[in-house]
Amino acid sequence: KQDAMPVVALSVQRRAHGHLEQYRHLQVVPPGGLLAVDLSGPYDYSWSGDGAAGCIQVPSDQLGLPVDVIRQAVHRLRSSPLYGMVTAHIANLTRDPARITADPAAGSVATASIELVRALLASAAHTDRLTSQVLAETLLTRVRTYVRQHLADPDLTPRRIAAAHSVSLRHLYKVCAQADISLEQWIISERLHHAWHDLRRPENRHRPVAVIAHRWGFRDPTHFTRRFKARYGISPGELRRSS
Repeated sequence: KQDAMPVVALSVQRRAHGHLEQYRHLQVVPPGGLLAVDLSGPYDYSWSGDGAAGCIQVPSDQLGLPVDVIRQAVHRLRSSPLYGMVTAHIANLTRDPARITADPAAGSVATASIELVRALLASAAHTDRLTSQVLAETLLTRVRTYVRQHLADPDLTPRRIAAAHSVSLRHLYKVCAQADISLEQWIISERLHHAWHDLRRPENRHRPVAVIAHRWGFRDPTHFTRRFKARYGISPGELRRSS
């Protein structure tokens, strides 16, 4: 404890109920739930029976948050509107960590994860000025995470994304433009990327192309085929046969 850099751990329960006691607060977290632990302070964490959890750890100095804010937030996670988004993100990260860390884009994933954790803790602590500042600074990361988690929804639109983040459509477009991102085109690109991988999987070889297109938010199979060929220079059917 004295030698280590202060660290915040965020853990998603996979099986059994997790029991955490820290700073005089007791939490019982069901499977699928998220809990946070300030590893710089004493705590007691356990589960009964056959349990499992997936965890990420973030050095406190990378969060850019005061210690008192972190300690207020760790037992208030569920009060944050970002709770579901960050829980899903960490659950995905810990499902196959070796594959992610071996990927050349692992650094970008780490940066995004830190920003999401920072936003979660700041909003859970309910310190108005700091919360507003952190949410503004992490908006683009949160938007990109939200989009990736809702790609399969054909009703995913910029207006809906803006509403989910409590910002105006104009401000959303401004933030994306500053990062040189065309939101609509980026959404289509992400959907095509996932469809490309699905078409190459052997277990999907008997699944119609239209079903895979619909799975990733494309209502019109003809539109999907046209965009797919424009992106990859090959039709979905040709990709499947070559794979």
